[in-house]
Order: sequence, then structure tokens, then C-alpha cells
Amino acid sequence: MSIKDNINLFQRELQGFGCQLIAVSKTKPASMLMEAYEAGQRIFGENKAQEMKAKYDQLPKDIEWHMIGHLQTNKVKYIAPFVSLIHSVDSLKLLEEINNQGKKVNRVIPCLLQVYIAQEETKFGFDKAELIQLLTTEVMNQYEFVKIFGLMGMASLTDDDEKIKSEFEGLKALFDKLKGSPLPGNIEMKELSMGMSSDYKIALTQGSTLVRIGTAIFGERNVAA
Repeated sequence: MSIKDNINLFQRELQGFGCQLIAVSKTKPASMLMEAYEAGQRIFGENKAQEMKAKYDQLPKDIEWHMIGHLQTNKVKYIAPFVSLIHSVDSLKLLEEINNQGKKVNRVIPCLLQVYIAQEETKFGFDKAELIQLLTTEVMNQYEFVKIFGLMGMASLTDDDEKIKSEFEGLKALFDKLKGSPLPGNIEMKELSMGMSSDYKIALTQGSTLVRIGTAIFGERNVAA
């Protein structure tokens, strides 16, 4: 199947769930992104700031760029002027730097807070206790150039569907709990980013509003890139 066929297939499948498709284009050339763009795709996900900036410079300006990978503080400056959503805010230090860079370019940067839900040492994120403490104290009020729109989580890399379901279920319960709590003005629990090519079907059943699909659209990624 072509990239266009894959995009159309996912758009139809996700429509019934009220979920948006993020085409994960990391390591892929701009020409492949244009195929997806011409098929109507407007949201693309990258995991490296400089690669995202290079593609932003080359491609149409109505594209929404989502940072989905681990973001180092010294790389925030590359994407601060244009990024539509940073999914992977996994520490207070990073949040502070995003706020600093937002101030420099005079724009409020939309973010999701990444929650550690997998039982793997390689994953990043806040644990649930840290997150609740952060969101229910006054500390968030000092970040004038950040707006939190929800949560992101990555499930364990496993074939155990019940384990994945349980991890997504836990994140959705936390999302719902926060949504029903009094929160600072710069926080709105609106988006829940869960699910990739291997587990998006489970994520959809658990209430994901954003799925991050790369391989199933573009094919295997170029590891050498």
C-alpha cells in the first residue's frame, strides 16, 4: 500500500474514536512527508529538534509539528518559535527551559506532560505522585509561556496486550482524575497521547485522543539516519 492509502485507512479508522493521527516522520525524507501531506495529513511527529527544524523550513507552513521524542533542554530553542505541541515534557527542568524559550520568542508553547507508565528503565516521564504534586500546587503559575493540554504515555514494549491495556487504563484514570480537579489556569486536560503502530488499537479503546503512527504509514524507519 502507498503512503496515501495508509493515511486514508488510518483517518477512517480513527474518525469513529474522535482521535487524531500524528504521522511520525522521524528519519524520513521531506518527499515522503509531502506524499502524506498531499493525502490530507497535516500533523507530523518528530523526535529530534534539529530534524524537525530542517523539515519545517522545507515544507508547507500549515503543518502542525509535534515533538514526540525525549527533548534535551539545549535543543528547545530550535523548535520554540513554531512547534504546535511538545508531547514529551518529562521533567521540571525541561518545563522551565520551554518557558524560558517561549518568553524569548513571545509565544505560549503548548505541551503535554509525559507520565512514566511502563515497567522499563528506558522510558522517561513523571511518576503519578510527582505529577499530581506539580499540577495541584502553585508552582505551575510561574510558567507564563507554557500551556499544558494533557498527558502522554508510552506503554511497555511487550506482546502482552493485557499489560499494555492496564498501563493505558491507568493513564486514562489519572487523566480523568486531573480533569475533574481544580487546576491552575495554564492547564487544561484536553489531550491524551497514547498509542503507536504496535499498540494504537488498544490505546483507542482506552480513550486516546492522539495516536503516534510511523512504521504503519511510512514503513520501517532508517536506523542509520
